[in-house]
Amino acid sequence: MTLLPTIRSHADLRAVPMDRLPELAAEIRESIITQVSRTGGHLAPNLGVVELTIAMHYVFDFGHDRLLFDVGHQCYPHKLLTGRLPMLAKLRTREGMAGFPEPREHPADLFSVGHAGTGISTAVGMARGDTLTGEAFDPKANPDGRRVVTLIGDASIVNGVAMEGLNNAGTLKRQMLIVLNDNGMSISKPQGAMAQYFDRVRLSHLYGDFKKAGDKVLRQIPGGSILRDAYHRSTEMFKQAISEGGWFEHFGLLTVGPIDGHDIPTLIEFFAEAKEFDRPMVLHVKTIKGKGLPYAEEDATTFHSPAAHTYDPDSCRVELKKSGRSFTAAFGDAMTDLMRRDEKAVACTAAMPGGTGLDKAMAEFPERTWDTGICESHAMDMMAGLAKCGLKPFFAVYSTFVQRAFDQAFQEVSLQGLAVRLCLDRAGLVGGDGAVHHGFCDVALLRTLPGAALTAAIDEASLLAALEFMRTYDEGLSAVRYPRDNVSDRFAHEPCPAFELGKARLLTPEVDPTKAGEGRGADVAVLAFGTPAIAAMDAVDTLAGEYRVAVYDARFAKPVDAGLLKKLAEAGVPIVTVEDHGVQGGFGTAVLEALAEMGLHAKVTRLGLPDGWIYQDSRSKQLAEAGIDAPGIARAIRSAADTAGDRPTRGNEAPATLGAARER
Repeated sequence: MTLLPTIRSHADLRAVPMDRLPELAAEIRESIITQVSRTGGHLAPNLGVVELTIAMHYVFDFGHDRLLFDVGHQCYPHKLLTGRLPMLAKLRTREGMAGFPEPREHPADLFSVGHAGTGISTAVGMARGDTLTGEAFDPKANPDGRRVVTLIGDASIVNGVAMEGLNNAGTLKRQMLIVLNDNGMSISKPQGAMAQYFDRVRLSHLYGDFKKAGDKVLRQIPGGSILRDAYHRSTEMFKQAISEGGWFEHFGLLTVGPIDGHDIPTLIEFFAEAKEFDRPMVLHVKTIKGKGLPYAEEDATTFHSPAAHTYDPDSCRVELKKSGRSFTAAFGDAMTDLMRRDEKAVACTAAMPGGTGLDKAMAEFPERTWDTGICESHAMDMMAGLAKCGLKPFFAVYSTFVQRAFDQAFQEVSLQGLAVRLCLDRAGLVGGDGAVHHGFCDVALLRTLPGAALTAAIDEASLLAALEFMRTYDEGLSAVRYPRDNVSDRFAHEPCPAFELGKARLLTPEVDPTKAGEGRGADVAVLAFGTPAIAAMDAVDTLAGEYRVAVYDARFAKPVDAGLLKKLAEAGVPIVTVEDHGVQGGFGTAVLEALAEMGLHAKVTRLGLPDGWIYQDSRSKQLAEAGIDAPGIARAIRSAADTAGDRPTRGNEAPATLGAARER
């Protein structure tokens, strides 16, 4: 590696001779492939934009100009071209390079972005802002001003927010470049009419050799700007470069392409022209997701964001490192089985069939399952329509993305009294993806909805039981949340009781503070919502002989088990609530509210995600930082027991009078 270590800025890149840029592209690919194979990360999307990113940085100075990413999981080449090669070795950890754009890391990253559809709108905002402050590029008045570029994928551009952004971008009276990275993929195959439109554009013979057409135009317009002359004169020859039907032009945007996104000289040529254009424009670029790595090109979905893996070039065999059975896999099997048993069950996902595990059910029930593409709001409304027809819709979606459909959950689902069922994968802390993907507010949002039933699974058996409960719950919206983690086998050999609305499950039958009698009482009761129940059991193991602790799988954040809370409060047992969710508005808050509504006092310690951001790292380190791993829970149990004062610790002799709540 000779070039990449020398690149720290736009000036360094411009010093590289044009004919050596393919060599730089190869070094970037090698660096990404090597690191992701060791630690995991976003592989195929980054390999697909190497040449495109080099060309953008070669023409634009993003220390001065604005680069807005959409989604952001294709930002590794951008980061390497802005001097962050030394951070790559600790990719997706607190000490190293974040997997998404991160302003805390470098000023060239303008926003932390991990959700689709936002890039165009934020770019419009910055374009307007620079105009108001006098910093915007103007070919006559301010030729050294800031240009604005946004990079968006063909699957993201169908997102409703992106459409709103396009509608407003067309009203700009200044330069703004929208680079449409069209690789025929999102995480999975893009869905919908727009994806079919791009397929037609790519296959049309009119657009087969854009570079040749561009050269002809250059020869016919001596000394002129390709794009400026094309925009004003609309030559027939240049129309071969304008996308079929001029779809984007209905938004007031000149559309050029598609062009080869791996041809660096052509890309630089067109970016150089676009740089001087004084109106908003879309440049349609065709790339190959996973470019340069055969197994990533052949299976871009699997290698979109793989775990650490090994590759044997002799046998062409790739092995992904696995550590156990994931909740996602467990859900996929459970959902498929549920659909076999109930013909009214239908399911959808928003561009995440593999990520949510729904792909298995989709293969078996193609007429009862749908991938809507990156449009969670539409998916929620579609599920409402299916529910209105008497079907039983399940929406498999990451917790971090369901918040994008909250308005629809309110208006079209809950307000109508419809039973739509949400399967919230990646709930809580997500590890290397960091703050942009944490599922920290789904409970706080959804428990505001009347009639909602909010559950969480602690293992595979309880996930199956929760789904079965939801299948028959028709009073309103329901949800089950589960983390990006493997299922525990701690209770694998015990029967899992069915879910009953608003009822918790005691995991420590030998310690039951709700029953009178010698040896029945508890020093502390832990009410854990979701997988922190397993960590709580591990914490109790470390405290054996020191304290008597009752651990409950709370099961419901709405409605909470009011009967249990009443008994604990009357017995004077301190309560510790634990959740892999924000402490504000979450399960612990629901417990406090329930106690207040019953006029009861109890010592309540709430553990959960703090009122602050937890950045990328391993999930285990993030849980420790939040204090909701086994050691953190053990500390809270000890503190709750030791500060309980002279309360009765056995039986139901007297009510407690101490009222307190502590946040972690």
